[in-house]
Amino acid sequence: MSFTILYKGKNRRFVKRISARKLLSLSVIASIIFLISSRSTESVYENHVRVNVIKTGLEQQANLVDQLKVNTQQQVGGIVNQLAILQNRINQMELLTATMAEKAGLNKEDFTLSEEMQTLNATESSLTNQINKMSETLDFKIQQLTALESLMLGLNIERESELAGRPVDTGWLSSYYGVRKDPFTGRPSMHKGLDFAGKEGEDVIATGAGVVTWSGDRYGYGKLVEIDHGNGLRTRYGHNAQLSVEVGDVVTKGQGIALVGNTGRSTGAHVHYEVLKNGQQVDPLPFIYR
Repeated sequence: MSFTILYKGKNRRFVKRISARKLLSLSVIASIIFLISSRSTESVYENHVRVNVIKTGLEQQANLVDQLKVNTQQQVGGIVNQLAILQNRINQMELLTATMAEKAGLNKEDFTLSEEMQTLNATESSLTNQINKMSETLDFKIQQLTALESLMLGLNIERESELAGRPVDTGWLSSYYGVRKDPFTGRPSMHKGLDFAGKEGEDVIATGAGVVTWSGDRYGYGKLVEIDHGNGLRTRYGHNAQLSVEVGDVVTKGQGIALVGNTGRSTGAHVHYEVLKNGQQVDPLPFIYR
């Protein structure tokens, strides 16, 4: 079987006879060439698309990295500012601590930071190192303040328990410590305290902080309050009309502990005030004028 191809123009005529077998071969070859051509074009296009996708992804990643860098720099800047604020507060605490120690009569050098701990090292490249150093400085400062608080509390307790002043706000010193004429017998006798005459019902006050060891009637003293101030010192307040504290109470300097009265071996409204050192009465006058 064969096919005839006829071409007829104005000046030319062309006739070609082709067998079916040859025509089929030409068709197959043409199809293969078309497929190869088509596949090659498609592969170039696909590769172009892939490159664009990868490029776009990299650009997005680059933008994210740039934004992260900006955010990180802002965060670091904020941390640095916070560290500067903390450093300023530490410096203020340092000044306050030194002032408090000096006023308390302590060596302020014992409550100051070393030069190395007072300021951050600007040459340190690691922000983590600076934060760790600040944390160590704050911990050390807290330890210093805790120690100072403990010392000042001890000094305050010592001052409060130190005997000073009169056992009454008003009234006058009517009888001194020493040998005097006994108001009941008229014979010389030892008066082991000071008497402060006053108006009945007025407050009797503690001359130092301490613990109440007696609150009640006692022969000769009438209604008596006795306070232990530590260090072997005790005070007694006798002839009261009424008692305001009980045994075991902790009292502060200047606290009202009783009311002026005329109970016991007494000839008028007054407070009999005694100071005992290691169990023995001593002249209270030096304590009065401290």
